[in-house]
Amino acid sequence: MIWKIKIFGALCFLLLSCNFSAKIKAIEAVSTEKENKYHSTKHIIEAKELLSIHGQKNIKIVDFRKKETYENGHIEGAINIWRTDVEDSTYPFGGMMASKEQIEVLFSQLGIENGDVLVVYDDRGSCDAARLWWVLKNYNFHAVKILNGGIQAWKTAKGSISNSTPKTESSNFSLSENSPMETYIDKEEVLQIIEGHGNEIIIDTRTVDEYSGKRQKKGASGGGRIPQSQLLDWAESIDYDNTKKFKSFKELQAIYAKFGAAKDDPIITYCHTGVRSAHTTFVLTELLGYKNVRNYDGSWTEWSYFKDYPVKKDSITTIFQ
Repeated sequence: MIWKIKIFGALCFLLLSCNFSAKIKAIEAVSTEKENKYHSTKHIIEAKELLSIHGQKNIKIVDFRKKETYENGHIEGAINIWRTDVEDSTYPFGGMMASKEQIEVLFSQLGIENGDVLVVYDDRGSCDAARLWWVLKNYNFHAVKILNGGIQAWKTAKGSISNSTPKTESSNFSLSENSPMETYIDKEEVLQIIEGHGNEIIIDTRTVDEYSGKRQKKGASGGGRIPQSQLLDWAESIDYDNTKKFKSFKELQAIYAKFGAAKDDPIITYCHTGVRSAHTTFVLTELLGYKNVRNYDGSWTEWSYFKDYPVKKDSITTIFQ
């Protein structure tokens, strides 16, 4: 009888141990899954999800590419907006963010309503789409989703492509009077930070040739970089040669770990005209959860225009683009 009790006890122990191990593994799996998820997917949409809502009245799809590219084929029903449509042309250099009033006029002409959700895409790994997200975020308009993988992902999902421009009726679009500009920084503040040796991490999101000063892109008044800035090419954050989608949370975390920044640390991003750095701002804030990131709107094009502003370079400028 005693041996039966011992066997029963051993079986109970094994069963409880197995259940306990299974629970631990389940908890670990959930924990790992949470760790590998983006901080937020509020402003990302996958092609399959867009297929399910495509055609709904309050969904406005925005093809954020040049007009000639748009006309060669775009997502059916998409309206076309390009960088120059959301730029302030009153500056002596290009690329500056459009005014609130300019955005309101443009969106009204395109028939965008205040209650619409904008799904924005491009064919460059969401680099251009992120610029529109950033501009609208600064004007307190948050109903924007970026199509992960852009038009390539849409085609892969067998989404319909069209060459015709959809007919639109004008609306009365208006932006909030409150423009928090929470991810915006101007040249004066960047200069103050540099001169005061602030603790902000400054990320140059251009190519290594632009960073070194070897390459000078059109619109800039010279080659080089902003002092104290560190290089991290924006394209490292996406699967550029294949799907054009954002890399995984784990991959992105490893890429940006080189700066050693805590999630609350102040970070400034910049590039040539604030487009590529808007993409990096999106990655840092939305996907990785950094809380204090600001994109320098004028970026190198504006900075290089002012000859008394400090510049660093490692090379003679030999490439003009």
